[in-house]
Amino acid sequence: MKKHILAAALTLSLTGHAIAADDAFSDTQKAQIGEIAADYLRAHPEILIEMSQKLQAQSQEKQMASAAGAALKELDGLLNDPTSPVLHPKGDVAVIQFFDYQCIYCAKVAPTVEQFISQNPNVRFIYKEWPIFGSRWPASVQAAKAGLAIYKDGGADAYHRYHAALYATGHNEGKLLDEDIRQAAVKAGVTTTPKEEVEAMGAALEKNNQLARSLGIQGTPAFFVMPVTGATAENVSVIPGATDLQALQAAVEKARGGVKKGG
Repeated sequence: MKKHILAAALTLSLTGHAIAADDAFSDTQKAQIGEIAADYLRAHPEILIEMSQKLQAQSQEKQMASAAGAALKELDGLLNDPTSPVLHPKGDVAVIQFFDYQCIYCAKVAPTVEQFISQNPNVRFIYKEWPIFGSRWPASVQAAKAGLAIYKDGGADAYHRYHAALYATGHNEGKLLDEDIRQAAVKAGVTTTPKEEVEAMGAALEKNNQLARSLGIQGTPAFFVMPVTGATAENVSVIPGATDLQALQAAVEKARGGVKKGG
């Protein structure tokens, strides 16, 4: 009987199922099962870690599926906002990145993003300035406003230089300085933008914020990958967090209608 109870306890602990009222166990046996399961989990805490990881992965998959569905309703905001900096505008697939200059994970993925952009001249890359740390670190918002103003005045190449220069400082998580922003603008070649024009970019940032909320994303970085035309639930990908080059490339292939053979 004890062996039977132990097997039941392990099954219940591994599957996460509760004991139904009509199960073929007495109240005493059910209590024993609970004690055995608790003892086993205390002796093998890795099971709890594994179960927690699985639940977290399932939750994230559900969130990303929801975000992909929301993206189909927000295509115009994702693909066609004139205030959002764009590289390679003629690309048949678009990668849209939501980011914050003070986000350490955005900083970590920045070299990967640069490598991806250089290797994919036929992929449209769209930057969505989303300074979610602005209430904690004001430079986050200021850097975003300055970037959008530089894009408006100097175009995509100037913005790209500015963007890269800020990440090259290594100053994130509250370390970004006003001087860093000024020097990045110098490297971009756009230093005469009126302060009023920079501050006016707050409206564009709020639009990005509303878009991010509509999409249901909860942090930066976040990537959306989709064909420029013909986006469907099957060919849109949402990639949360600091991803790698392989994942971005796979999402591009998915957007183009399939994965390369052997890939």
